[in-house]
Amino acid sequence: MQALAQSLQTNRAAYDAHEALVRKVADQQIEQGRIAYLDLTLLSKPGEGWQYSKPDVFSIRKTTSEKYLEPIIHEVKVRRADLLGDLKKPEKHQGYLAAAGQCVYVLAEGIATPEEIPECCGVMVEEGDRLVMVRAAPRAEAFVPSISTWMSLAKATPYRSERYRGEML
Repeated sequence: MQALAQSLQTNRAAYDAHEALVRKVADQQIEQGRIAYLDLTLLSKPGEGWQYSKPDVFSIRKTTSEKYLEPIIHEVKVRRADLLGDLKKPEKHQGYLAAAGQCVYVLAEGIATPEEIPECCGVMVEEGDRLVMVRAAPRAEAFVPSISTWMSLAKATPYRSERYRGEML
């Protein structure tokens, strides 16, 4: 029973750290004038087959022009084991790139080096209270989301930070 209780406590702490970092990334995206979404399920076609993905943060610029949307997916990792599991499955970040054109791995401090992340993805590192862009994601030329992504966004509610409740953004 003690082992189960300890395991539950460890998992809960990792989940809480992950969710805190997800919200920190979403807050940063809002501060940069973007619309952020959490808990989306996206359908993309990175190769021959279709696949579903659940990015931690999906954001787009506030614009009325498709060519300036610049969708970005942020994938948050707070544990090294979780990151290594992701890196063993290149289809995961390829699905993100097919859905948004850009993918940035957000790493908790000290869990990995930027060189461990595929070159096709950006790297952001949490340093104390700050998020530092270590390597920008290569930009996709005027990436326009698919109709499937637009439908997911239409059904979703944009993330609203506690900091910005009541403000018009």
